[in-house]
Amino acid sequence: MAKNTYRNDAVSTGRARNEVRGRNEPRGTAPASEKTKQKKPKKPFFKLPSFRFNLKAPAFLTDRRFKLFIGFSFLLIAFFMTIAFVSYLFTGQADQSVVESVQGTGLKESGQEAENWLGLFGAWVSHYFIYDLLGIGAFFLIPIAFFAGSRIVFRWKTISMSYVWGLCTFSMLWLSLTLGYIVLTTNTVGELGFLGGGIGIETATWLSSLIGWGSGLLLGFLLLVFLVFFFNITSINWSKPAEEADDVEIERGSASSLRDVVHGSARNINHNADPTASLDAEEEEEDLYLAEEEEEAINRALEMELSALKPEPPKPVIPTPTLELDIETELEEELAEAEFDTADGEDDELDLQIEKTPEEEAADVLATENYDPTLDLARYQYPTIDLLNDYGATKVSVTKEELEANKDKIVATLGHYNIGIASIKATIGPTVTLYEIVPDAGVRISKIKNLEDDIALSLAALGIRIIAPIPGKGTIGIEVPNTKKEMVSIKSILSTEKFMKSEMDLPIAFGKTITNEVFITDLAKMPHLLMAGATGQGKSVGLNAILTSLLYKRHPSQLKFVLVDPKKVELSLFNKIERHFLAKLPDTDEAIITDTKKVVNTLNSLCMEMDMRYDLLKDAGCRNLKEYNKKFVERKLNPKKGHKFMPYIVLVIDELADLMMTAGKEVETPIARLAQLARAIGIHLVVATQRPSVNVITGIIKANFPARISFKVTSKIDSRTILDAGGADQLIGQGDMLFSIGSDMIRIQCAFVDTPEVDRICDFIGGQQGYSDAYLLPEFVGDESGNEKADFDSSSKDPMFEEAARIIVQHQQGSTSLLQRRLKLGYNRAGRLIDQLESAGIVGPFEGSKAREVLIPDEYSLEQLLNTL
Repeated sequence: MAKNTYRNDAVSTGRARNEVRGRNEPRGTAPASEKTKQKKPKKPFFKLPSFRFNLKAPAFLTDRRFKLFIGFSFLLIAFFMTIAFVSYLFTGQADQSVVESVQGTGLKESGQEAENWLGLFGAWVSHYFIYDLLGIGAFFLIPIAFFAGSRIVFRWKTISMSYVWGLCTFSMLWLSLTLGYIVLTTNTVGELGFLGGGIGIETATWLSSLIGWGSGLLLGFLLLVFLVFFFNITSINWSKPAEEADDVEIERGSASSLRDVVHGSARNINHNADPTASLDAEEEEEDLYLAEEEEEAINRALEMELSALKPEPPKPVIPTPTLELDIETELEEELAEAEFDTADGEDDELDLQIEKTPEEEAADVLATENYDPTLDLARYQYPTIDLLNDYGATKVSVTKEELEANKDKIVATLGHYNIGIASIKATIGPTVTLYEIVPDAGVRISKIKNLEDDIALSLAALGIRIIAPIPGKGTIGIEVPNTKKEMVSIKSILSTEKFMKSEMDLPIAFGKTITNEVFITDLAKMPHLLMAGATGQGKSVGLNAILTSLLYKRHPSQLKFVLVDPKKVELSLFNKIERHFLAKLPDTDEAIITDTKKVVNTLNSLCMEMDMRYDLLKDAGCRNLKEYNKKFVERKLNPKKGHKFMPYIVLVIDELADLMMTAGKEVETPIARLAQLARAIGIHLVVATQRPSVNVITGIIKANFPARISFKVTSKIDSRTILDAGGADQLIGQGDMLFSIGSDMIRIQCAFVDTPEVDRICDFIGGQQGYSDAYLLPEFVGDESGNEKADFDSSSKDPMFEEAARIIVQHQQGSTSLLQRRLKLGYNRAGRLIDQLESAGIVGPFEGSKAREVLIPDEYSLEQLLNTL
């Protein structure tokens, strides 16, 4: 690019009379040939003494071979990025899980699974730049790297790297923002979110929340401003002739002092044209084009500019290190732009430094990514609905004749007792129909409530249930069983949109209510569930429905089960998902607990887990597990301090009555402690029993289980034990249940899930990659009875210890009452003596109502034992 340059004596130098003068050359100046001869010495204008201290670049930086190496590196990077980015458009979705699971599966395995044309490296680079950062705008990184390498290798001096850098940078960011805004407004973030990238989506979300639809106008305004300033657009006249447009075209950043003085007037002087040009036709046009006053102003401006350049004497050519220093310190933009065309690749180092900037920022962006606990099993697939049985259209509608007949019988029965009805309405459910009646004024509700058996007799029904009054309504409800019941399959419940789009932490789909509405509740908010019902009424099916609902909605990293099955066969199907969803004690073979002693140890281990979790919540300053896990996912907690992502734990006990009979207080105490404290740290209990009596469901357990489910029971007493209200004895069985939480009681037809369905679900999950072992609970070592002889303290031995030992051995009966009678002691002291004898190994452990076993056969052996104590 040529530049208008004049000597200061140009004004006084004469010109030949017939010599043609250039268009941009003021009158009275020297010919172009003279100016060209005297132009070379004018370099002192670049001199900045403040920067000329002894800064010398290393020798290898000025070596042409090193520059070629850097240039070819840029070209290779551009080539690799082109292949990786283009491949991402076809294989990006398939490679996303591979990239996110590199740490869990290793480089070798992940590389074999990557479908990108450049393998795992290409998948990671394209995923990072396109998906995490810039979207499709990342393609503008390719011309930056390509032109940087071409400028160094091929010495393309016509390329302005500042021009390429500015154009590509704006295009990259603006395109990312625009595509992010378009994807956000069209609600296609899940499918087309990669078009805008992480920066585009997040910025568009921020702009939309700040100015709404004005974001589109802002993006258009930014594009307009960039076009005006970058391409130096000064006119919006689209009808300008082509020949005039050629003269007006001005290169960006090439303005000089002469242009600043003239300030881009309508004359459209082309400062990039050759000032020595000679055209005969322009001599005549100039007199008409320029006024005499304007020419004098230009001459005065030239004199002022040339006088500023005059004091410095001519100097030889500036050495190469000085030129590099001027470029790196970024002098005036005009001078640097002019030197780009004359320098021999000396600004390559500047371009290299600019390229390093986004690479340095990349590490910061990666460090702020949220932790994803599901990456341990990144290829885990949730069970599909196809695994469940489809029972077809099993819905049997109640006929209008049946409804009318039941209505007439209810009205007639109440009429026999002088109870008038103002209105009646029927709501058909899957198993029962609810008749809502409004009695006449003055009728006592208790009078209708007492007619429950009479109405059941007139309807010839299995059992009716009267709700007087219905909570929230001014009506009385009479539930009458349908003649033909509808089967509620688990597939019809889990395939509903209500369950699929549920945002609950632990969603449970029980079935359908009396109004045919799918009933879904959150176990995390209950927070514990107590189930009861007679044998064969649907408890085991209900447990399977609960477990199936959770398996369909939660990842193995988010949920663990502790299954207690004293009957040994009800929950055995879930053995197949041990490495995915089950938790167990260390050094145990089976994850499903069937032994009573192991149940006690497991419950106490869960108490230890609870205490450990509370300590972590205390250190993290959180009140519940959800807040804690959110902090950990956002990387606000340090794993080196013991913090970790903690899954929910659901303890399922299939038969509590058997445990209470065999273990009693040993089971009741940890269950009550977990029920009281474990809600906040994500441990929830589901306890089922077929005998809801007060010695099984004790007051301590009952007080800490606000959510209760009752299937059909045999008596009103059992109904009041489990629900604190009657009605469970009036259910019709086969999954018909009452769900009580707080003061609300809802009648639900439990969803039916068959054993083959559960088997297929467990096979589907168990056949996938799992953890190396089940989730390990803290180790709990119980007190083994009979092994405490080493702990016997002879210093605290009772004075009558030896006499009591002789009496026990003589009678071969380890009884506290025997010591009370023989030694005339109180119960407390006799009990302490028995405990000491057990510690010394003389009598065995407690065996209920039976006397303790005497471990010493005769008095001689006793004397030998007493001598060693």
